[in-house]
Amino acid sequence: MNKHRIRSALAFFLIVGLKCFFCSPIPAITEPLVNGYFHHGVATPVSNHRGIVATIDGKGREVVLAWLYDHRGGYALLMVDAENGASEQIPMPFSPDGDGPYASLLSRGNKFYTHFNSHFTEFDPAAHAFTFTAPTAPQMAMSITEDDNGVIWSVTYPQSGVVSFDPASRAFRDYGQVYKQDWNQYPRTVAADDAAWIYFGIGNTASQIIAFNPTSGEAKPMLDPQERITGSGYVARYVNGRVYGHGGGGAKDSWFEFYKGTRMNCLFPENLEEKRIITGSQSLFYTKFPGGNRLKSFNLTTRMLEVENPVTGESYPRAFNYTSEGAHIMGVIAASDGTLCGGTSFPMRFFSFAPRTDSWTNVDCYGQWNTMARQEDRVFIGGYGGGFLLEWQPSAPWAPTEKTGSECNPRFLTECTPAIHRPHDLLAYPNGTRLILAGTPGYGYTGGGLLFWDRQTGTKSLLEHNHIIPDQSTMSLAALPDNKLLGGTTTSPGTGGKTKATVAELYIMDLGTKQVEWREAVLVGIQEYTDLHAASNGLIYGIGDRRHFFVFDPVQRTVLYEEDAGAHLGPTCYQQGPRVFTQGPDGTLYMLFARGVAKVDTALHAVTLLAESPVPIMCGGDILDDRLYFGSGSHLYSYQLPATLPGPQVP
Repeated sequence: MNKHRIRSALAFFLIVGLKCFFCSPIPAITEPLVNGYFHHGVATPVSNHRGIVATIDGKGREVVLAWLYDHRGGYALLMVDAENGASEQIPMPFSPDGDGPYASLLSRGNKFYTHFNSHFTEFDPAAHAFTFTAPTAPQMAMSITEDDNGVIWSVTYPQSGVVSFDPASRAFRDYGQVYKQDWNQYPRTVAADDAAWIYFGIGNTASQIIAFNPTSGEAKPMLDPQERITGSGYVARYVNGRVYGHGGGGAKDSWFEFYKGTRMNCLFPENLEEKRIITGSQSLFYTKFPGGNRLKSFNLTTRMLEVENPVTGESYPRAFNYTSEGAHIMGVIAASDGTLCGGTSFPMRFFSFAPRTDSWTNVDCYGQWNTMARQEDRVFIGGYGGGFLLEWQPSAPWAPTEKTGSECNPRFLTECTPAIHRPHDLLAYPNGTRLILAGTPGYGYTGGGLLFWDRQTGTKSLLEHNHIIPDQSTMSLAALPDNKLLGGTTTSPGTGGKTKATVAELYIMDLGTKQVEWREAVLVGIQEYTDLHAASNGLIYGIGDRRHFFVFDPVQRTVLYEEDAGAHLGPTCYQQGPRVFTQGPDGTLYMLFARGVAKVDTALHAVTLLAESPVPIMCGGDILDDRLYFGSGSHLYSYQLPATLPGPQVP
């Protein structure tokens, strides 16, 4: 195994220097590539943790274990000596393929477990190594527990896969997917009673609790159909050997006791204690070392940890290190201050690249910036989770966002979950005062709404999917003349929801009445109108399912041209806010395909690849001066447009 050992030297420099490293401009080194492309560096050069525990190694030294996650997925286990900061970075024994831990567990035998990308694995801090790995049915554990015999159990998304591993005998069993539904399940809690029966709660389309017999492999639903709600079933093990839970409502008078595969109605067990099991979701942060010290903080951004002695109250910081390829770029937009900006995911941070000084700025931001739009000198952000809307003034100092903070920059305006929980498009309407946010709904729901924000009055109007196109969400938006709006839908539900529609549609809405005047599935079999662009010639250029290019006349309400551009160009770029189309100041329309930058001939309706990219183009995209900028994984790139444009796109 290729272990990566890094010693913490120059601790004082790291303690002082890293605290301000990401809040001041950082020099970049732009490098030319082939075919007119340029590389500008990593937007957020840090990783996110997917579970942290405090424990000891084989010599009794206090260590911290953390699952590392960057744009590649969960790529390594980081083990840090809490006493001196020395760290080891041990690569995962399988390829993450973009997946990562959603649950982990530190066992009574001091082994650290996780399960993702269809692989169950054990890490032994005494051996400083992974000591067991096995392939499983798809895909990742949403919950893990340990039974009274020390056997480890995990339950997986998307169809309730169950596996067990006995650390003593090394026996591993994959029971397969034991409870299938026609929607993707999130089994977020699992527990074992003292008779070794396993129970797990699933969501989110319709809550359920499953009792699983490990001897027979039988899975028994515990909730009747009429008891299931949009939400998630919940279970937990208590010290009396029983498992308690509820069907998703959580009311104290609607709990159940489970034992040996049977259910009994009961009240919330407030006089009982839960059994202590060190497990949790991707946010697990277990702080108690066996000797009594406490892990006060562990920060992958500053690369600092702090340990506290709870008896004396004394604490000490330690610098540590690790390697990262950086966080996902969610999208790129040119701001009014001459920079390229956006947000990254896991960790959620704001980045700004200044081409004229070749420098970066990177700070914590509010949530995940899915989609962005300019209106006058402001940038507006639609984000996950909660379907929030922010207003950022680039010319003013950055002030971290708080929901109730009037002096924040970016400023929190509103949120609209569950009608919109995961935004996909944000349209700054040309009148200069209206913003329209679209996206998919909350977990377990089907059909997303539209948020209308009035900048003059600071008020919102929220339209539910039933008033637009039932059971569909709006994926893309384009402004039409005469106070009209064109929307393109997706049949995809909210995360963990059930797909109900069979084909996506275009629709035209009157913004005065908020009524849909026209709707039609103009492209056969399309499940998503990935992006729309209103051109200066009055036509709408669009892309469906990342490959079907079309031209739409909103006056005649007909498709003038359609071709499978993916047949010769491959799919377009894609993110939760795709930004496929970008228009230059001279009116030239460009498209971002994963393969490279293309130009749209708006007279002939032809799409031509200008230059193949040396890297896959993953997210769009905006023009500043004479370059089109885009993201690939964690890196920012640009393409030199063939003709020099007449000045920058933004003031």
